[in-house]
Amino acid sequence: MSAPRLEIDRDKIYHNTRALVERLAARGISVTGVTKAAMGSPEVACTLLSAGVSMIGDSRIENIEAMRRAGVASMMNLIRSPMISQVERIAAHVDISFNSELEVIRALSAAAQRLKRKHGVILMVELGDLREGIMPGDLQQVVRELLRLPNLVLKGIGTNLACRSGVTPDNRNMAELSALADAIESKFNLTLDIISGGNSANLNWALGNHDTGRINNLRLGESILLGCEPLQRQAIEGLHTDAITLVAEVIESKAKPTQPWGELGQTAFGQRPSSAIDNGPITQAILAIGEQDTDPGGLQPPTGIQVLGASSDHLIVNSGQCYQPVGSEMRFQLNYSAMVRAMTSPFVGKLWLPTKAVPFVTSSEAAEK
Repeated sequence: MSAPRLEIDRDKIYHNTRALVERLAARGISVTGVTKAAMGSPEVACTLLSAGVSMIGDSRIENIEAMRRAGVASMMNLIRSPMISQVERIAAHVDISFNSELEVIRALSAAAQRLKRKHGVILMVELGDLREGIMPGDLQQVVRELLRLPNLVLKGIGTNLACRSGVTPDNRNMAELSALADAIESKFNLTLDIISGGNSANLNWALGNHDTGRINNLRLGESILLGCEPLQRQAIEGLHTDAITLVAEVIESKAKPTQPWGELGQTAFGQRPSSAIDNGPITQAILAIGEQDTDPGGLQPPTGIQVLGASSDHLIVNSGQCYQPVGSEMRFQLNYSAMVRAMTSPFVGKLWLPTKAVPFVTSSEAAEK
């Protein structure tokens, strides 16, 4: 297969998923497998389901629709607050959506009525990270209004931490979410099925505590695909960190000076070139991939190779003592930003490595689970 491409090892993704599902099950927590970083890939979704996730979550209705068309049979969660312009599609194809705006919730109710469908709602609560969420003091009023709306079912409450402001999930904010769930159940005489504590950033808290309160579900994507936790980007013990590899092709390889010459302005992306130490001539290689395809700052090159910079279409590296012939390929590990951009680039191919152990879950098989 031509480059650039992502080589994706489903066996390693299966292993990571299974390990996290089992470790969290011991704490009474199920896993929603998040496919957004894989652009709603049916291959990834079926791997997650085979490994034991309870449902699939994605942030884009387009990805959920694509998985439905591919025959992925699972409960589907829309984990980004719905756009009011898409409520018809969401009511038609999504089982549960995460919500924080009453106006949208009312529109979902009307759409579900028109389609004669029931739609589940998880109310997102703001607990400090300042992304989406209802302020805790307003939560009961929103619940009260939601329960009056036809064709909607209150499935639970949830929160999101770490993504915008880096707020760490801890005993305090998780206990607050548990207390809010208890208060809602007591006030309205109902049972909440799902208390969604957050994402991969919750793993250190969840696996480090024997008492996780009411939290019974986490939404995991990065930790499964990359084998690391997002707060410090540390590898998780026993997980593969190389399930996804980026491969790019060398299109130029020459000895060049360390320093540019001439009057310097901004780069293609508005940056000012930094003043590097002049180390004389280096062996510089250019690869056919750039800012349009991935996040160059999130690439980890092979030993002995240094990423120097990038433009829209070119990645420039110092190949040191490792001369890279034109036409040869170079392999990179990726962080979350680099992976997401490469996965969603139409110019980066996807190569699914042969699988030894992972069954591909068909619609009928998934329905039987």
